Amino acid sequence: MRHTLVLRVQPPLRIDARALIPAVLCTLGREEVLRLALPLGRERVPAGEWFDVLSQAQDDGLPAVRLEGELARFDAIGAGMDSGSLEVHGPVGDSLGMGLSGGELRVQGPAGDLAGCAMRGGLLEVRGDVGDGAASALPGEMDGMTGGTLLVHGRAGARLADRMRRGTVLVHGDAGEFLASRMVAGTVAIGGRCGAHPGWAMRRGTLVFAGAAPPPPATFVPVHSGAEVIWQLLARDLARFGGRFEGLPARAIGRWAGDLAVQGKGEWLVPR
Repeated sequence: MRHTLVLRVQPPLRIDARALIPAVLCTLGREEVLRLALPLGRERVPAGEWFDVLSQAQDDGLPAVRLEGELARFDAIGAGMDSGSLEVHGPVGDSLGMGLSGGELRVQGPAGDLAGCAMRGGLLEVRGDVGDGAASALPGEMDGMTGGTLLVHGRAGARLADRMRRGTVLVHGDAGEFLASRMVAGTVAIGGRCGAHPGWAMRRGTLVFAGAAPPPPATFVPVHSGAEVIWQLLARDLARFGGRFEGLPARAIGRWAGDLAVQGKGEWLVPR
C-alpha cells in the first residue's frame, strides 16, 4: 500500500517519528497505520491521534510514503531508512534522515538540527534551511556522514559536515561557523558564504567554494601542481545540481591544502 499521512492535530510534545518509513508503512493497511504507536514522552500514542491516512494500492512495487503538514515537532523522520521513497511537505524537526542508508528522502520545507547525521547512503534533499550539525556525527559518537548525498537548497547552520568521512554535501545557500570541521573525507560544496572558521582541523576531503570564498587560514598552503583533470570530473558531477554549481566546469581553480595544524591533507578548491 501507498500511504499519505496528513497532520490534523499538533502534538503537545515532540514525537519520535522514525517508524514512519516506507519499509514499515507500506506493509500495513490503513487501519494498521492508524494504530501504529509513536513515542510521545514516556507514552506511546497511535498515529491516528495526529494524522488522517489516505491509502491506495501500489501498482509499481516501489514503497512510497508522503507526509503533509506542520511537522516541526516530529523528530527522526526517515531515520534508519534503507529503501523506498519518503516525501514530506512541510517543516520537520531534528535528526531528519539520521542513519539513512538507502532510498530517497525529500523535504519541501526546512529541517531542524542534525539533518543527515551519521548518514550512510541514499539521497536526502531539503528544499529549505537545515540547522546545526547536518551531515555530522551523532552526539557521543566519532563518525559523521559516511555515504550518500545531502542536498540543501537553503542555508546550513554551524558544524556542517563535522567529522564527515565519505559522501557528498551540497548547500546552495550559506553555511555557518566551523564548516567541514575535523573532516576526514568526502566532498562538501557551498554555493553561498560561510562563517568564520571553515576547514578547522580538516584532515582530508575536499571543500569547494562555488560562491564567495573566504581567505584560506594561515594553516593552509597554496598548491601549484596540476589538478585540472580531477577538477573537471568533480565540477561536471556538481554541475548537475544547478544553481552556482552549474557553471563550475568552465572555471579554473585555486587550490590550498591543510589543515597543517593537525597534519591534515584536505583541500580547498576555489573556482576563479
